[in-house]
Amino acid sequence: MDKQRLITELQSHGLRLTETTMTGRQGGAGPSDHRAVTIGGTTVMVPIYTNTAGRSPYHATLDSQRSEAKLQKHHQDIAPITLQGRPKFYDLETAEGIPYWKIALLHSNNVLATTVQQTCMRYRDESTACQFCAIEKSLEAEQTIARKLPEQLAEVVEAAVRLDGIEQVIMTTGTPNTGDRGAAYLTKCAAAIKAKVDIPIQAQCEPPADFVWFERLKAAGVDSLGMHLEAVDPVVRAKIMPGKAEVPVSYYYQAYEAAVQVFGWGQVSTYLLAGLGDSFATLVTAAEKLVSIGVYPFVVPFVPISGTPLATHPAPDAEFMFALYQKVGQILKEAGMSSQAIKAGCAKCGACSALSTFEN
Repeated sequence: MDKQRLITELQSHGLRLTETTMTGRQGGAGPSDHRAVTIGGTTVMVPIYTNTAGRSPYHATLDSQRSEAKLQKHHQDIAPITLQGRPKFYDLETAEGIPYWKIALLHSNNVLATTVQQTCMRYRDESTACQFCAIEKSLEAEQTIARKLPEQLAEVVEAAVRLDGIEQVIMTTGTPNTGDRGAAYLTKCAAAIKAKVDIPIQAQCEPPADFVWFERLKAAGVDSLGMHLEAVDPVVRAKIMPGKAEVPVSYYYQAYEAAVQVFGWGQVSTYLLAGLGDSFATLVTAAEKLVSIGVYPFVVPFVPISGTPLATHPAPDAEFMFALYQKVGQILKEAGMSSQAIKAGCAKCGACSALSTFEN
């Protein structure tokens, strides 16, 4: 089986992992219920602790003393895999006694990610909450803190770079009930990090009411920007993310065009979560439009996260994802847009999707 198809299937089906010590993270923002798995030199985030993964044809047994395992499909050996070990910076804590891993986490093998504000104005109201989101689950489980201070983030980034070779930082945020939609706090955090460490940073937030925040983010040291649609079809958006759907897709496109003027062609990106209900044609059309205005369409298979309303929602079919990757990869190739040209961010990392392997 070729690597593209193997990665696509693993991210759709997940992996049944047997190990003597469970070390992954469940709940929270970002690639929750995943583990970083390296296959043939490519590191990808694979669902492990999901309902879908529990039924996966893929299985591996990991000894607690080693990070290597044999990947099997239907009990037949497929390929050797390596699972990411615990980074050194996780063993440190701030002067106040806060473990560094409660402030920022290792994603993939060289990315530091943090949710600077772990609460969202929409999360606690069923009429507005995104049905796939688990942003406050890790807060409830005391696996993180509600608000990371800029100086704490700078301290953790410095240690992660020095001890674990981190190469980029991704900062996201729950949405506050302010017009800047979190951009103001992301600006402060970026400035603090860049004052201590020269490292590429992506910030992620909803489109702010005033696009001047793009210039402020850039001036503070943010290198690329993520504003995530997740779903495109208005009917799907209203069902899956009723609060966020109140911000029309047309406004996102206005924000994208303004952001590209500030950050540059290919330095603005968005998530397109395949499997929430958007049709193949809808996703392809959106990708074409996004690329045409200079936005990277990061196509990612939806992963049902435990503890959310969509915990039992099926993951997208692997064949659907493979065909979608082929089509979007061709769009990117024809436009000369590449994930590797992005300075920082989820699309730059690429571990939650197989899309980057289809770009060439």
